[in-house]
Amino acid sequence: MDQVDFEPAQNWNATILRGVDHHPESKQPMSDVFKPPILLRSGGGIHNFLYQLKLSSDGSPLPKVEGSNVLGKLQITWRTNLGEPGRLQTQQILGSPIAQKDIELRAVEVPSIIMLEKPFMVRLNLANQTDRVLGPFEVWVSQSDSLDEKAIMVNGLLTMHLAQVEAFSSSEFELNLIAVKHGVQKITGITVFDTREKKTYDSLLELEVFVDSQ
Repeated sequence: MDQVDFEPAQNWNATILRGVDHHPESKQPMSDVFKPPILLRSGGGIHNFLYQLKLSSDGSPLPKVEGSNVLGKLQITWRTNLGEPGRLQTQQILGSPIAQKDIELRAVEVPSIIMLEKPFMVRLNLANQTDRVLGPFEVWVSQSDSLDEKAIMVNGLLTMHLAQVEAFSSSEFELNLIAVKHGVQKITGITVFDTREKKTYDSLLELEVFVDSQ
């Protein structure tokens, strides 16, 4: 095989993962770097390829079609023992259907050092992915866990009020939290409630942080 190349669909970036050194190698055109051919034995030779796909961060909007799950296609070229060339391009490879969410919550800034029983701020981004205005919103951290199990709690007002978010726009806000257990902990249970549509969005985000006791 001379070339095995994954061509990602729009809004996706592809990185081939090498099992030998465990370091990802950025996808590069074959004309830029020489790669020796991969030899496969006749009668069932196998060579595995592993690609990591990530949504591109160039600011381009995601497909508006709900359930869009096109990932890309593979292009393979090879030569036989006698040097005869061959080429195969697959159909579009489909992944699991992507459920289009009305809103999405992302972490923008999380402190690199979180100290036990010391307040800290987490900056979040609430994105409206619909073509209509949503909100106003109320945001809180669910207290479903018992106090004995809760590792990170709200420090201050239990409920935060956010203004409306325009269509395909976003709004940033900060949560004031405090950690009561050290070690690797999770920030979970962030709940967003649309006060106009009376709709609750549960557990939109889960963050893993390290809490230092020193």
